[in-house]
Amino acid sequence: MAPVEPEAIAEDVWLLRAFADAGALRAGIDAVAADAPFVHLRTRSGRMSVALTNCGLWGWHSDERGYRYVDFNPATGRSWPTMPALFVDLADRAALRVGFPPFAPDCCLINRYAIGARMGTHRDFDELDLRHPIVSVSIGLSATFLWFGAKRTGTPKKVPLADGDVMVWGGTARAGYHGVCRVDHEDSGVREPVGACAADESVRFNLTFRRAK
Repeated sequence: MAPVEPEAIAEDVWLLRAFADAGALRAGIDAVAADAPFVHLRTRSGRMSVALTNCGLWGWHSDERGYRYVDFNPATGRSWPTMPALFVDLADRAALRVGFPPFAPDCCLINRYAIGARMGTHRDFDELDLRHPIVSVSIGLSATFLWFGAKRTGTPKKVPLADGDVMVWGGTARAGYHGVCRVDHEDSGVREPVGACAADESVRFNLTFRRAK
């Protein structure tokens, strides 16, 4: 297979089309969710439309106290599941492919988008050291990623994402504002062969790898 050529979306923002093996990752998601089931958290704006879980040493959490990383699952009282080796390898390879240094994430936030779910404009800014990039992986249904950049206002760049696509940003863009449009069922965006994803084509998963601490 020919190497995936990165597409520049903005300064220090890259897209790797069909870079990830979505079927193998889906098996990893199922294993994580068996130990740490998906939940809908609340933000100050209300209940999130996406369900989420985490794996790794840290997990992203939101409640009436705000956003933060926690080293255990508040829903179970147990540590987060160990991050699968396949996840760690993918995050590092993606970062290296677009020119960032070796990347060892200690948190993987897994979002599950049902039809109609969306992610409002935000930036990943709760991490201790912003020198590490963000690696974001799409699995299943297609979605439109919105990149705003340094300010959350104005007209964003719209990036269609399909099964196996990977976004990476860091450096000058590390604290950039971004979001995801409402997921629609009209275009599944699932590439053939879909493998393990064939069992459920009505869901989009997003793996977001971070170095939290």
